[in-house]
Amino acid sequence: MKLTSDSIQDGQPIPARCAFAKPHATEHVELTDNRNPHLAWSDLPAGTKSLVLISHDPDVPSKPDDVNQEGTTVPADLPRVDFTHWVLVDIDPAAGSIAEGAYSSEVTAKGKSGPDAANGTRHGVNNYTQWFDGDADMGGDYFGYDGPCPPWNDSIIHHYHFTLYALDVDRCGVDGKFTREDVLSSIEGHVLGSASIVGTYSLNPAVS
Repeated sequence: MKLTSDSIQDGQPIPARCAFAKPHATEHVELTDNRNPHLAWSDLPAGTKSLVLISHDPDVPSKPDDVNQEGTTVPADLPRVDFTHWVLVDIDPAAGSIAEGAYSSEVTAKGKSGPDAANGTRHGVNNYTQWFDGDADMGGDYFGYDGPCPPWNDSIIHHYHFTLYALDVDRCGVDGKFTREDVLSSIEGHVLGSASIVGTYSLNPAVS
């Protein structure tokens, strides 16, 4: 089972157009195109009936104390936690690929709608739902893809894992508003194979 991308080279920086924000000379960051990356699959296991795509960042600070604060950096030795960026289920294996920008092509205040998505797929909510909770301008349910926006003062590069799972069922067993954790629990025992691509991203000019 193989996963490839015209948008992301494995182990290399994600282009700013596929991120939620990009560096800004005086304001630290500015919103960008927020385009979902192109992804293509091949050599699926025999018996594959549907696909699930999950993207997450395991490098998110576990405490917010220093995040995006002037005059300090988020220390490299701070324990890190997961942040979900995309959950897409019921993908038709015969489709072969997802085009760049097909599911997201801009930042949508208060989040994109869901769970129903293009081509008979369904979107889960990502963790921007929690990040913007209580924000009058941005708060809402963030379905689908929203790209990288690591702290602009983080001392480490973040790694974004795009993982495709081949399932032996036609439909992922989740309903309504669902999360990455809901999907991973649901597909347990139904995964025939998986493949991943990892892209990197930083908003800190001092981090290469």
